[in-house]
Amino acid sequence: MREILGRRRKLLFRRGGRSAPLGAALQYAAEWRWPVLPGVGLRSSGRGTRRCSCPDPDCVVPGAHPFDPGLLAATTDGRMVRWWWTNRPDAPVVLATGGRAPCAVSLPAVAGARALAALDHFGVRVGPVVATPTRWSLLVSPYDLAELGELLHSQDWVPSSLRFHGEGGYVVLPPSGTGAGKVRWERPPASPKLSTPFEQGGPPCPAGPWLPTVTSIVDALVTASTGTPDGGSRLAY
Repeated sequence: MREILGRRRKLLFRRGGRSAPLGAALQYAAEWRWPVLPGVGLRSSGRGTRRCSCPDPDCVVPGAHPFDPGLLAATTDGRMVRWWWTNRPDAPVVLATGGRAPCAVSLPAVAGARALAALDHFGVRVGPVVATPTRWSLLVSPYDLAELGELLHSQDWVPSSLRFHGEGGYVVLPPSGTGAGKVRWERPPASPKLSTPFEQGGPPCPAGPWLPTVTSIVDALVTASTGTPDGGSRLAY
């Protein structure tokens, strides 16, 4: 009887706050058809701090990257998603970008706030924006390398603090916890609607939220990132 009660308490606990990543992952995958997988997560270091669960003691993105399973395992299969997060209820939710899934452009948080203010000023509609204390990621409609190369070639200069997450990339989605802090929505996803002349959205992912094209926002992101320190290769996402 004690064993059964213990199992019930565990289930009730997981249905509370710890079930939030599972609920979010199921919405992304099963409803919006965004391929996701669990991130590596964090573990206690024994000194009152938490570090990445991967084998690298100097991991530059602690908790905020795929490990086992690898990125190629990302799926929209709700059964697989439920199995992953039932076994690891606190795992970060990782979106595999590119292909038919959303892509993203990320930049330091200060530059991200500047860019959003500029886009709002000019009436350019922005899609979902993922925020951590250090970096913001703007989700955009899928683009390929040829399109991105042509776009960047037209720029006089692209700051190294501006990162592009396309095919083979990933972004950690809310409500994940990482070494850089809590992941949240600065701008939550919105349902598709008719676009105005300023709202040049790309083809939406099936049943997913509206996304702008990278072309419609990249100028503001480049301008806002100019002069922002990039932090080198150890910049936390």
